[in-house]
Amino acid sequence: MTTVAVLADVHGVLPALEAVLDEPDVQAADRIVLAGDIASGPQPVETLDVLRALGDRVVWVRGNADRELVEMARGTYDAEPPDAVSPWAAEQLRPDQVELLAGLPTTVTIGDVLFCHATPRDDEEMVLVDSPIARWAQVFTGLSDEVRTVVCGHTHMPFARQVDRRLVVNAGSVGMPYGAPGPSWALLTEDGVQLRRAPLDAAKAADRIESESTYPGRVEWVAEYLLHTYSDTEALEAFRPRAEG
Repeated sequence: MTTVAVLADVHGVLPALEAVLDEPDVQAADRIVLAGDIASGPQPVETLDVLRALGDRVVWVRGNADRELVEMARGTYDAEPPDAVSPWAAEQLRPDQVELLAGLPTTVTIGDVLFCHATPRDDEEMVLVDSPIARWAQVFTGLSDEVRTVVCGHTHMPFARQVDRRLVVNAGSVGMPYGAPGPSWALLTEDGVQLRRAPLDAAKAADRIESESTYPGRVEWVAEYLLHTYSDTEALEAFRPRAEG
């Protein structure tokens, strides 16, 4: 079986990305799948350049934040921005980076494993670890029986659970993890799935972003997302109304 390291929701946090890429099992993996929301954050240009330099070993999947960055960069986004950093990040991207994000697929299948950002049918649909089976069955409508594992991100909280004979894995978030501190990612091997966290000195990472990023709100950003971690309880309560379908 192909060994796959899954990195979801990097959100342009370069120190967190580098911490995960330094993990021995990530370096040894046959494939590194990026499960969406790659660049929308305080270091979008640098994050994309580091990932592109890894070459063909990287498999890219587009998330809703990547789609929104493209729309903002092209002037076609007509909704209220989801946060303050996204419009700024969109302005930083080079034209080649906009084209890269615009051309990414929303799902990729390797063997019997489907990788997506939120759900196989929608890049921002919300489904949680404790969503009922009926809700999961709804979002998997039309999915081929050959797909035995679905790997996603989007909610920034890692989990693995069975859903009617399928395994569902959420790789969590590299750049903005909820539930516990430290960049989270997933490793898929012939022995199954492992949910991992990479060590990260949050204070040093915050200092780097404050000194290297030009995002005007970077001090507030690192205070909220690097020096503080939202609990899984807080995140689930916030997301639950959007997950009921």
